[in-house]
Amino acid sequence: MPNPYKTREGGATVTVFVPYDCRNHCPFCINKQEYADMTGFSLEKICASIRRMDAITPRCDFVFTGGEPMADLESLQTMLDCVPKTHRVFINTTLPVFEGQSPEDVLAFFAHNRDKITCVNISRHMRKYVEESPDELIGRLSVPARVNCVLWKNYPGQDLPAFVERWKGRGVSIQFRYDYTDTTPENLYREDDDQILHDLKKYFTYKGLDGCRMRNGYHFEYDGVEITYHKTLPYSTITETGPDGVTYDILYDVIIKQNGDVHSDWTGVPMDVAAYEKVVFEPDDQHWIEQIS
Repeated sequence: MPNPYKTREGGATVTVFVPYDCRNHCPFCINKQEYADMTGFSLEKICASIRRMDAITPRCDFVFTGGEPMADLESLQTMLDCVPKTHRVFINTTLPVFEGQSPEDVLAFFAHNRDKITCVNISRHMRKYVEESPDELIGRLSVPARVNCVLWKNYPGQDLPAFVERWKGRGVSIQFRYDYTDTTPENLYREDDDQILHDLKKYFTYKGLDGCRMRNGYHFEYDGVEITYHKTLPYSTITETGPDGVTYDILYDVIIKQNGDVHSDWTGVPMDVAAYEKVVFEPDDQHWIEQIS
């Protein structure tokens, strides 16, 4: 049996792995192997798990990822329809267009869901790993958008300003991401040997740092574009003994797998869903550590 669960007010973020694959092969993606065998994948069971998580934490965030959520707009719509409007909803996507799915189809999907989708996080990288839809499409979306860029291995640091210039005037923010498979509690906040952080401070205006036990964000600005450098640990449970003397598993993320199973961590830990119904809530520990006006 796990320790009793604790999470922040509102509930742990629920990340849903869609039950269909993408056409991409990004070299830093660790999810691709989960889609090699799609036996047992179930849209129906995922929807049932979404409804159960809503019943337990009716104000948690939902994130749809994969795979590629927008590779099957009909199935994605079915899952979105299970999420009441008490939740914030995010979609992680490459914003694909392909034969049978035009830019107008994508625009129509977001227009239909503009009152439900909080933000679409669009993967674009300094090196092209996938076929990308036109940048102009992003500027036409009817929901807020953010560009996510993994700075992986020997990224071309000198090209950072040009990458940000690419998105000026399109109404998006940018999140640069550390390779979270290399993040540890020891280096999460370590700055001296963080080359990415040094590069960003070299080219952009530093605005401050926020964070918690699990993840952080260094904030920058460049000619009106908001930029965040995000680091997170490769797992999402921290075990601590509280003031009440009880040892808790403190959850930051809950994962609904492609077959509908619910996990309490990214590392393959099944959740005791009945125990989560008795979860203890604590104040959100994400806070500003340093802020420059």
